[in-house]
Amino acid sequence: MRALWAWAALTVVTTAVGYRLADWPGAVSALAASVLACLPFLALTRRRYRKLAQLSARIDDVLHGDRTLDFSSMSEGELAILGSELDKMVMRLNLTVDELAREKQALADALADISHQIKTPLTSLSITTELVRKHLAEVPECAEDLERMRRIEQLEIRVEHLVASLLKLARLDAGAIRLASDQVLVDDVVRSAVQPLAIALDIADVALQVDIADGCGFTGDPAWTAEAIGNIVKNCMEHTPSGGTVHIVAWEDALACRIRVTDTGPGIAEEDLPHVFERFYRGTHGGEAESAVNPAGVGIGLSLAQSLITAQGGTLTAKNAHDDTGHVCGAQFDIAFFRAIV
Repeated sequence: MRALWAWAALTVVTTAVGYRLADWPGAVSALAASVLACLPFLALTRRRYRKLAQLSARIDDVLHGDRTLDFSSMSEGELAILGSELDKMVMRLNLTVDELAREKQALADALADISHQIKTPLTSLSITTELVRKHLAEVPECAEDLERMRRIEQLEIRVEHLVASLLKLARLDAGAIRLASDQVLVDDVVRSAVQPLAIALDIADVALQVDIADGCGFTGDPAWTAEAIGNIVKNCMEHTPSGGTVHIVAWEDALACRIRVTDTGPGIAEEDLPHVFERFYRGTHGGEAESAVNPAGVGIGLSLAQSLITAQGGTLTAKNAHDDTGHVCGAQFDIAFFRAIV
């Protein structure tokens, strides 16, 4: 717009300079004629710029979720054609959003049905296996069969955990999980996360140390955050040798609430670090735990943890912890829930 005003001024000045200084009446007439000639063009240009600004504002409203806009109020012309095409595009996008919402709901319903159909036979199988094991325990000659039944029960538990984790991941991908946005105290979340692992930590002879700053908290979903932290702690426990320690520390700074989980295991192989959160990725350090039907061995727990943290607007990263001499002294997982206002 400034360029147009400059052009008009240049036209007027050029017209005035074309006259001799002594011919003032002619110069004044020429100036008046130039100004009158420029006014319709400037008015038309100003009107077009105003329509473009209005069109831009409407598009911005659509980008921010307003689905009730239309461009039918625009007059004829090139801008009206552009507005009509944008109106068609917005309507098509609205239809696509509605279709995606229906598909997500249908997928959520299907996952609920699948979950029910899988849990029912697994529960029946678990009860039957337990009854058979108790019967075999009463027969001294069936010691080998009794040991086989115990292994079957362990595999059943692992399969149940694996199926539950896969269903949670599928529900997250489908957007079927509604995450709360509550004020969460890290102390409460960590307590809920490690409570189910207390017996497993004792059996593995792994100590748990918790160091959380007073009042440390964030805005998120307490139940699903506890699920994520529990998966991380479980992964650290499984990779920590007997007599080792899993350490949870949490604090707040100007940017975020931060939670760090470290262990005293062998750490993560450098070639595995870029893939540690990938689904079904199995690291280069093989072992007995990975050969069985074990959720930790098929790469579900950490992937689920990252999905749950990311869905709440947080971040989860992994690296190796180092001692004062620079040697790897364990794995380190960092969670950050950033503040909305810095």
